[in-house]
Amino acid sequence: MENQKNNNSSLKAVIAVLAILLVGSLVYIFKMTSDTDVVKNELTTTLTEKESVMKDLQELKTTYDAAIAENTSMSDELIQERDKVVGLMDDLNKTKGDVSKFRSQVQAMQGKMKVLVAENDELKKQNGVLTVQRDSTIVVLGESKKFNEVLVGQNEELAKTVEKGSKLSILNTKTAAYKLRSSGKQIETDKASRADVLKISFTIAENQIAKSGDKTYYVQVIDSKNNVLGDKKTESFGDKSLIYSFLTKVQYENKTVNVSEDLPGKNFEKGTYFINVFDNDELVSKSSFTLR
Repeated sequence: MENQKNNNSSLKAVIAVLAILLVGSLVYIFKMTSDTDVVKNELTTTLTEKESVMKDLQELKTTYDAAIAENTSMSDELIQERDKVVGLMDDLNKTKGDVSKFRSQVQAMQGKMKVLVAENDELKKQNGVLTVQRDSTIVVLGESKKFNEVLVGQNEELAKTVEKGSKLSILNTKTAAYKLRSSGKQIETDKASRADVLKISFTIAENQIAKSGDKTYYVQVIDSKNNVLGDKKTESFGDKSLIYSFLTKVQYENKTVNVSEDLPGKNFEKGTYFINVFDNDELVSKSSFTLR
């Protein structure tokens, strides 16, 4: 009977120990489970915060990229700040700990970004105003250039008109052959054998806008055999030269002037003669006559 009591006491003791161990195990398991949940919560919180900071950094980079693409004079400064953002993104990707320090840096960068973007926007507005002003100036200059070109063209045409109008006109160029009598009287003839002198005459017309003063004309008389009669002197005008029969000088005062010169000769050829009057190297009048 006493042994049975001892066995019961031992069994109770074992049961008590097992109960204590079970309770301890349950407590331990509960604590471990709670710690795991805390770790998981902390890890989840850390990951969520990291993603949030990364998102803010990505938005910063996107904003800088858009501002840089506008290619203003602030582009270099914007690129520097964008590169800082990219560097911080790399650091954030590598970290596995607390990201709170990154949050403070992001906030500072966001503040700097707002200032720079505002300055960049203001610069764009100023550039826009300058562009409009420049375009307006270009239009005005273009219109002014066109007007000047038209004016220059008109002036050139006017100068040509004045130059053309200021040239003297040589009219009524005539030639006749004369027989010179011993008395000095000249008898007109159309026979080569009787001719002693050729009388060449022409008229300088009145011109009020022409320059007055001494005028020199070169007269060239060519016979039927293509010989130049008279002095047969040569005058050069640049790379041109003129063989002439005689020259005549006239005092021109913007009034009509009649010019007459005699060209003595002998043994005149039969046929057609050509008379050319030159103002320097420019042919201003011509005529012809015939001796039989």
